Amino acid sequence: MDQVWYATREDVRSALSSASTARPDAQIDRAIETGSRAVDDLCRRSFAPVLATRYFDWPNPQRARSWRLWLDRDEGISVTTLTSAGTVIPDTDYYLEPNRTGPPYRRIEIRLDRPSAWTSGQTHQRSIGVAGLFGYQDTAAPAGTLTAAITSTNQTQITPSGPSLIGVGSLIRCGDERMIVTDKSIGDTGQTLQTPLTAQKADVLVQAQDGTAFGKGDIITLGAERMLVRDIAGNESGWKTTNIHIDTTAPDNQTATNDGSWRVGDYSVMVRGADSGSGLNDVQWRVDGGAITSGAAVVGSVARPDLKAE
Repeated sequence: MDQVWYATREDVRSALSSASTARPDAQIDRAIETGSRAVDDLCRRSFAPVLATRYFDWPNPQRARSWRLWLDRDEGISVTTLTSAGTVIPDTDYYLEPNRTGPPYRRIEIRLDRPSAWTSGQTHQRSIGVAGLFGYQDTAAPAGTLTAAITSTNQTQITPSGPSLIGVGSLIRCGDERMIVTDKSIGDTGQTLQTPLTAQKADVLVQAQDGTAFGKGDIITLGAERMLVRDIAGNESGWKTTNIHIDTTAPDNQTATNDGSWRVGDYSVMVRGADSGSGLNDVQWRVDGGAITSGAAVVGSVARPDLKAE
């Protein structure tokens, strides 16, 4: 496999409800490869994101404007380096178009207000070089982390933390590296069976030491049996410690007392309070032993109820 598939082996196998054996896997792989390349040929483009350098002739038979280069089936997502006749064209001197709908970008246009231009070298062949990410879109989804670092450029095997999220045919990205998954093998989770299983088809619950070691869609092996993980339940989180601060000091009632004299007509009293610890939640008052009323209009620590004297 040297090109990205548009479906994984696991996707097709799950849709067919097919068990994993060598013969069906080889047949599925051939069908996916054939179908993916047929899609490319029919649409005259490649949808998978690929880091590469593409070369174009200049002049070329495109019959385009002198400042425009059509990328044909090599649609671009981003450009890192653009050269013409060996000279680097800065990214301030060209546009990726169409800018309103791209990516993908179908053409590169030299800005007419800048000094750069398409030129040829000793010959017109491969005089323009475009290095960047080609394809339709660069969308990705989290698929776990590496359980061990990649230590060599010749390394061809990795162990991810979420194997069920990655299938044969997937394009995975680790940092700046992009890799095509060509096969998967069984790994040891270090888990042991906590409750024996009976030789019954209806016995579908497997009790493990730690359910977080598995993911939905994983295929686990117990002896000669293989089982598909449909759901995981019963995991418990560890204890967490948090600090709770309790304010044991009562708030300070700062409401001014009147002088004891009688009033005729409406009389207003400003109810004040303060708490330097947890602050005030609300302000309450009552008149002549009546019902307790909670302050609705509180500004800072001040409430202004209108009280009528009796």
